[in-house]
Amino acid sequence: MSPNTAAFQPLTYIYQPAPAPARATLLLLHGTGGDERDLLSLAPRFGPGLNVLSLRGNVQEGGMPRFFRRLGMGVFDEPDVVFRTHELADFLAKLAEKEGFDPSQLIAVGYSNGANIAGSLLMLYPGLLAGAVLWRPMQPLVQQVPAFTVPRPVPVFFAPGQQDPTVRPAATDAYAALLTQAGYALTRRDMPAGHNLIQPDLDGAVAWVAAHFPAVA
Repeated sequence: MSPNTAAFQPLTYIYQPAPAPARATLLLLHGTGGDERDLLSLAPRFGPGLNVLSLRGNVQEGGMPRFFRRLGMGVFDEPDVVFRTHELADFLAKLAEKEGFDPSQLIAVGYSNGANIAGSLLMLYPGLLAGAVLWRPMQPLVQQVPAFTVPRPVPVFFAPGQQDPTVRPAATDAYAALLTQAGYALTRRDMPAGHNLIQPDLDGAVAWVAAHFPAVA
């Protein structure tokens, strides 16, 4: 079923073009309760050769911004996940034209809920992202998993927390296997942490981006 594009809403965003014309754009996607400023302070660590685009989710949960609704802790409203993913993809295409960045060179960096909407892009729009950093990911679509294959081996940095209480290890393993089977080039780093981010998350992601996208450093 085609999404109802008339119901789409624009997302609040901050766009910071690189000092010199840049090939790639860092797409920052916050966790629950964050906003478009939440991850901005991390962007300079990835190097000066990137545009930066940071978004705020359109959903509110108790006053906290999110990218899609959930029914309970770790239980997603999957029809809303699908709708919000289509909404996001549509917004990115239009914003690329407005701001003048290459929509085929987006590197998503998402934490928690932000990692999950990025993961939904990987599943519903394989090939849209040039790469993705998924900090504390959880599979966004479980009840009706779409058939998807990425047209090229898009690199993904996949960083679950070893003591994360929000997701079962078996579910994390299944999600990693699903992305790998679809053709994504997964770099998995299990972090000695819970759901919170730690310094090795950032250090690992920065090194991974430098290795896979050397022109942006």
